Amino acid sequence: MAEVMAATVLAQHGRELAYREIAGTGIPIMLIHGIGSSSVTWGDIPDRLAATGAHVIVVDLPGHGQSSKQPGDYSLGSLASSLRDLIDHLGIERVHLVGHSLGGGVSLQFSYQFPERVQSIVLVSSGGLGVEAFTGLRAAALPGSELAIRWALNDRTLAAASWTGKQLSRIGLTPHALSPGAIETASWLADEDRRTAFLSTLRSVVNVKGQRVSALEKLHLLNGSSVLIIWGDSDPMIPMEHGVNAHGLLPGSRLVIFPGATHEPHVHDPQRFTDLIVEHSQRNS
Repeated sequence: MAEVMAATVLAQHGRELAYREIAGTGIPIMLIHGIGSSSVTWGDIPDRLAATGAHVIVVDLPGHGQSSKQPGDYSLGSLASSLRDLIDHLGIERVHLVGHSLGGGVSLQFSYQFPERVQSIVLVSSGGLGVEAFTGLRAAALPGSELAIRWALNDRTLAAASWTGKQLSRIGLTPHALSPGAIETASWLADEDRRTAFLSTLRSVVNVKGQRVSALEKLHLLNGSSVLIIWGDSDPMIPMEHGVNAHGLLPGSRLVIFPGATHEPHVHDPQRFTDLIVEHSQRNS
């Protein structure tokens, strides 16, 4: 059995980066969450991976989870550098990157900045592969959105949204904006420090027109056979077509679609997701 280590906070360059490491064999698998989320949103995926003997690292990006949230640089380059500093601290040479949403964009940026540190990449409903993005994110990137978010998110509105989501789920309707994960993210934004860090991160990658950072022109730098792309065919946040297009631009890459899944295919079918990650990492080790 893999040894599970307690969550650790690493002080680096005036910031604290929280992570959890599960000891195992082989090149580590690093899980990188999306915007407004944290390592917790991977659910039991880290433990499922560890049960196969894999060495797993789950991180809270700066501005998220238990990591520092003070004002600063939340660009993709800065986030990627934070991850590089973490693996340097852990004495790890190379990693298998698994990035969800914003984490996919961070994974791509990491691979461009530190290609010698990347063994393989899994892009899960990834940002950075097209312009289109969820309307709510584009609206949140507008100037003055801080006041609107502060006004809209309170105990009463969050409780009402949670109740509505539960009622709709009983009749087979599961709007992403009212899902438990979305409600949890919204509750985090009620905290001023989290909200400030979230908006700083968001505005580094999204504006009113959509995603403002594109990795498409650099995809040719990747080894396609080391890239697995996973998407839900009902994703309301980032269109599945972004993944299809990226797959077409990456000869040798693999694209796997989860029927019925929205923006979190790892939540929709965690065992299938785990199997794909393990298979991909073993194939590229």
